[in-house]
Amino acid sequence: MYLLGYDIGSSSVKASLVEVESGKCVASAFYPKSEAEIIALQPGWAEQRPESWWTFLKLATQSVMESALVSGDDIKAIGISYQMHGLVCVDKRLEVLRPSIIWCDSRAVSIGEEAFEALGQAYCLSHLLNSPGNFTASKLAWVKQHEPEVFDRIYKVMLPGDYIAMRLSGEVCTTVSGLSEGIFWDFKENRPSEALLNYYGLDASMLGEIRPTFSVQGEVSRAAAIELGLKAGTPITYRAGDQPNNALSLHVLEPGEIASTAGTSGVVYGVNGTISYDPKSRVNTFAHVNHTAAHPRLGVLLCINGTGILNSWLRRAVGADGLSYDAMNELASQVPIGSGGISILPFGNGAERLLENRSLGCSFHNVDFNLHDRRHLIRAAQEGIVFSFKYGIEVMETMGIPVRKIHAGHANMFLSPVFRETLAGVTGATIELYDTDGATGAARGSGIGAGVYHNADEAFAGLERLAEIEPDTKQQPAYEEAYERWKSFLPQI
Repeated sequence: MYLLGYDIGSSSVKASLVEVESGKCVASAFYPKSEAEIIALQPGWAEQRPESWWTFLKLATQSVMESALVSGDDIKAIGISYQMHGLVCVDKRLEVLRPSIIWCDSRAVSIGEEAFEALGQAYCLSHLLNSPGNFTASKLAWVKQHEPEVFDRIYKVMLPGDYIAMRLSGEVCTTVSGLSEGIFWDFKENRPSEALLNYYGLDASMLGEIRPTFSVQGEVSRAAAIELGLKAGTPITYRAGDQPNNALSLHVLEPGEIASTAGTSGVVYGVNGTISYDPKSRVNTFAHVNHTAAHPRLGVLLCINGTGILNSWLRRAVGADGLSYDAMNELASQVPIGSGGISILPFGNGAERLLENRSLGCSFHNVDFNLHDRRHLIRAAQEGIVFSFKYGIEVMETMGIPVRKIHAGHANMFLSPVFRETLAGVTGATIELYDTDGATGAARGSGIGAGVYHNADEAFAGLERLAEIEPDTKQQPAYEEAYERWKSFLPQI
């Protein structure tokens, strides 16, 4: 018996098969093999065709089924992870009306800012736990303002994961977690926000029916079963945005537990057991996968845009000799903590919410042409990324989330010993590295939703911890000194 998980990303769609008994991933595949197209008709715009996600999903499904020699009859349940904050609009025939406005599209920033001012900071932060910002509700308001002929034909609006579930089952539904990431959810009233919907001139009927995150959210239709080689009636029993799902994948569910990723951008995602918010809205707060009104579980999300992208930029800039990432990590390890006095602010990938939506750019400080070489720059870049994480973690700690242990996948920047040791050293947290990914986590989540597993502990019994990095207390003063020097170059905010 197997569980099938999908991860609908903006770069690719991944499918993974997990064997129920062992809890191990037995096959995975992704499509396309090169990065998926992102349509940018104007600067700051980013769109994708939802139909292409479905095409990639079919190819990935076929690949994992063939690789594992599994038939549709062997699949017990399906789970879905997806890129957050996207907008999909369909008509009454459930046909897509326009390309999806995806997470990295910034066209609705001003609309969200106007809503924040009009609704009031006190209301937005206490009820929505966020500014309306550039999230799904604001993107839908943009369509209403600029494409009224499309808006008038909208029957339902969905997140990317809702769309995939609809293609699988023919049903339109969503979750509280999904509505909260679109900034539709009122946490005080425990329902979609009437004030926000009324301000934007939106009808609540456009939203899908709300289903629990872990529950039967539909069944594979006969038409979809034929397309995918699955069994009609296979239940879809879990869905979540990529960051809540990444936390689930790392078995991060309870207050004080932390998940982190460090790819092109970096994320620290902490679970809070009380409804709280940052007064400056420097972090985002959404309903976690196990949130209920009676037992709040909120995901507090810190995002740093300039993470792995800084490392890759530096590799191109100083690696004319074909420098590999492994070689960069080795060079960084040859330099002491503090990088010989160099500090790098890694904010060169657009406006940072952590910095109250300011665009500082990436800057290098204290470079001495007679003392420093590329080793110092490489280490300073990795330290600068970690210090930006630390700066955000301090915000999370003011919200009541103690950071003592950080769970992460063994990938991207977490492959670097310098990065891991610096993060442990400057935060005082233990770093635990695991072998998992979003599609595998979604598969395990489906097992919880289908009742195949009695609880999350059972579902993640097969999660393999690869390494544990303890903070070096002897070096902590050196890390703190380097962090304080780095922080001194931030402007007053």
